[in-house]
This record gives sequence, structure tokens and C-alpha cells, in this order.
Amino acid sequence: MEIERKFTIKRLPDNLESYPSHHIEQAYLNIDPVVRVRKQDDEYYMTYKGRGMMAREESNLPLNENAYYHLRDKADGNIISKRRYLIPLNKPGFKKGFPTPPDDYTLTIELDVFDPPFAPLIVAEVEFGSKDAAEAFVPPEWFDEDVTYRKEYHNSFMANFS
Repeated sequence: MEIERKFTIKRLPDNLESYPSHHIEQAYLNIDPVVRVRKQDDEYYMTYKGRGMMAREESNLPLNENAYYHLRDKADGNIISKRRYLIPLNKPGFKKGFPTPPDDYTLTIELDVFDPPFAPLIVAEVEFGSKDAAEAFVPPEWFDEDVTYRKEYHNSFMANFS
């Protein structure tokens, strides 16, 4: 189960290039259900995602390079390309009443900086272990609008509607 929230941002974090990152390319074979192929650096896989906006079933299967390019050629719409930065969020905030996590609790912000034709779009995603944690999350001050429930910020929508 993938449980994540998505946000636009007010500004890039300091020292962005100091964080680990991956170059991602992905193409969509179907959008209901979502079936995509992805190249992340030198790794290839196919993903199935069920219905949902914040929480949905997700399964990944490994592919080899030849299979990835064969399937990518059959994809509909735009191929999405982006740089994903992995930024630790130490001691994340949660709404009052949510159990206080341990002091060493860390989430990871996946900051996606999109290449053309979607540049200058930048979206921050944060994954959670439960729906309750996702709903209680208080984003850092450099996050802007919560776009979790806006389909136009989901990659499968973007691939087919530019």
C-alpha cells in the first residue's frame, strides 16, 4: 500500500545538490488502473497502482533494459522525466492529538524537479506508514499547497494531458 501526500513548494531547500538524487523516466501503458514502466538511473521496473489519490495499492516488478524500452515504445502520451531528490525530514510535525513519534523518527521528502515539457513544475511527496499519520502530518514551512487530491499533479494524468 502506498500512502503519500503531495505538495507544491514555496522555495527550494538550501543545498539541494547535496542530497542524494535519481534521474527518473517513466511512461504509462494504462491509467485506469495505472500501469507504468520506469527507468530510475540504471534500474528498470513496471508498476501497477490501484485506484485512489492518497492511499492505493502498488506493486513493482523488475524489468531488464530491453523490456523497459520495448514497453516504453508502446506507452501513451508524454514520457515523464524528472530529477528526484531524497531529503530527510527529521522530527516531522504532526497535529495535536497524534502520538508523538520517537526523537529519531525521520520521513523522506521526495522532491521531484520535472524536465520539459513539465518544467518548471516541482512537487514534494512524502510517504507514510498509515493513513492516520498522513492526515495528521504538518508540512514544513517551505511546502506550499497540498495537491494530494488534485489529479493534475498525478504523473499518470500529466503523461496523457499536457
